[in-house]
Amino acid sequence: MTERESAVTQSAAAEPSFSEQLSEQMGGVRGITEASVPVVVFVLVNVVWSLNPALIASTAVALAIIAYRLRRRESIRHAINGMVGVGVGALIAWRTGEAKDFYLPGILMSLAYGVLLIISAVARHPVIGYMWAVIAAGGKHLWRTQPRLLRTFQWLSLAWAGMFLAKGLVQGALWLAEDVTWLGIDEETWLGIARVGMGVPPYLLMLGVTVWAVRRVTHSDEAVAGDEAVAAS
Repeated sequence: MTERESAVTQSAAAEPSFSEQLSEQMGGVRGITEASVPVVVFVLVNVVWSLNPALIASTAVALAIIAYRLRRRESIRHAINGMVGVGVGALIAWRTGEAKDFYLPGILMSLAYGVLLIISAVARHPVIGYMWAVIAAGGKHLWRTQPRLLRTFQWLSLAWAGMFLAKGLVQGALWLAEDVTWLGIDEETWLGIARVGMGVPPYLLMLGVTVWAVRRVTHSDEAVAGDEAVAAS
């Protein structure tokens, strides 16, 4: 192996993988979990007690997570994002006096994300492609000149759109329901269960699908390029 090839190999080994970089940007499993904890607290306290204690408890937990990260001198970016989501929902629920309104910002955001992702895919400017470029390609958008990657990011954007729309529509239907009880559980509690259940699990699933799809295409293209280089030499 030449010195140049050795340097390239060492550089590639030192560089974080796409999945590692993506996980870091999104906060990793810990960041996703921390964003979900205040919502879980709200659901439980609202069921056991009432709206106002639930609002206080969920907000306090979100603030505690930020304080814990500050004490350990860790990044609070993802904790702040979670706090904003909880804070806006808590403010709306407090003003209306309806526990279900705590979930309204998340419902609207999910629907907006879904529509945006669909538009971007149809317009051949898939959002997932741009996110990948920022996270794992140093801001370079060479993927737009590679037909296979462009198509991959298009269908990935549509897949993510489907996930967000499913979350928004299911939770939206529960939010619109009035005085409905299933299996002895009212619609507000079902809304909380849907918020938690349709949060981390599908997100991690789509994250895994995205990493797999991009790696599959890039590795295939690298192999073809390598074969062509060998043939040319």
